[in-house]
Amino acid sequence: MMKRYFLTFVGLIIVVTIFVFLSSSRKSDDLVPELLVEKVMTKVDSLIFRYDSLLSQKIDSSGLVGAAVVITYKGEIAHIKCYGVKESGGEDSINIHTVFRLASVSKTVTGVLTGILSEEQIVCLDDKVLDYLPGFSLKDSINTADLRIRHILSHTSGLVPHAYDNLVEAQVPFHIIMDSLQLVNISAVPGKLYGYQNVVFSLYDTISTVKTSKSFEELLQEKVFTPFGMSDASANFSAFADNNNIALPHSGHRTLSLNDRYYNTKPAAGINASISDMGQFLIALSGHDSTILSSSITEKVLTPQVISPLRRVYLRKWNHIESKHYALGWRIIGYQGHHVAYHGGYVQGYRAEIAYCRDEDFGIAYLTNSPGGVGSGVVPELLDMWLSNPSLK
Repeated sequence: MMKRYFLTFVGLIIVVTIFVFLSSSRKSDDLVPELLVEKVMTKVDSLIFRYDSLLSQKIDSSGLVGAAVVITYKGEIAHIKCYGVKESGGEDSINIHTVFRLASVSKTVTGVLTGILSEEQIVCLDDKVLDYLPGFSLKDSINTADLRIRHILSHTSGLVPHAYDNLVEAQVPFHIIMDSLQLVNISAVPGKLYGYQNVVFSLYDTISTVKTSKSFEELLQEKVFTPFGMSDASANFSAFADNNNIALPHSGHRTLSLNDRYYNTKPAAGINASISDMGQFLIALSGHDSTILSSSITEKVLTPQVISPLRRVYLRKWNHIESKHYALGWRIIGYQGHHVAYHGGYVQGYRAEIAYCRDEDFGIAYLTNSPGGVGSGVVPELLDMWLSNPSLK
């Protein structure tokens, strides 16, 4: 009897030992694929993997309704991902062709268009506004006579900042707002002082139409959207509202009605695009295909024009800022020894972010239909990871 109990006890120990060994082996085996993945990943892939994990966690914890992000590297899509849904409470997921409003990120697209038209000697950057709009008038005769295309695109017109944004919000027709600019106070001669504008920036719509007899939308389609492969992009409210693949605007989780504010200033804030479009835009900007966009155009567009002092709150999550300038439709931020072309945008229910670092040849764009705290960290968090990693250079 004792012998049988002893053998049973020994057998039980053997079984338990085998079970523990197998369990331990299985856990180790489970780790092998992850280790292998890390080994076969390039350093850039590994960085993007870590960034994606961070961003996904923040989006999930924030409760954003919908968002999308794209990262480009050396002229290719390195990462693209969509989150959430088009409408709170719905089941229709955001996809890479879902269209958002770009808000002030529209200025970056307009900036590239102006570089193209200048390179083609159609509307040159140093042409005077009066050359195209003979009846145009500002409060000061010097500013009227000396205002050039370059000034309106770099926010150096000399007018006090945000002139008549209230009329834009009230959806006053643009030609009426333009005629009222002669009443706006002047703070400096053209080219000397930064003062952010939506109305003055959007004079480019009228100027390009007068010169080419084509609408601003037609020029965008011909010179930017089609050659860049931005198949979902548009620049009017009807095209946006009639699209069955748009992200609806939200405040928190409350769905807002579509509104057409700022479409009367299309160059400044009236462009619509998907995250796929933004990836193609960044790829074109990288200049790997010079038949699409030459390096000389990119150089024109991204050359700083004026120092642009910004309140700390605007770039509150950028921790290593060395300088702030404005180019043509782009902010140029000195960051960790690099120049980063950047812009952000907000219009009710939408937020957009874009950045491109030429010397590192990577870019990022982020779109959401549920503005919140996540957006302000999207660009600087990637920059901090990327630029502080010497092994990527």
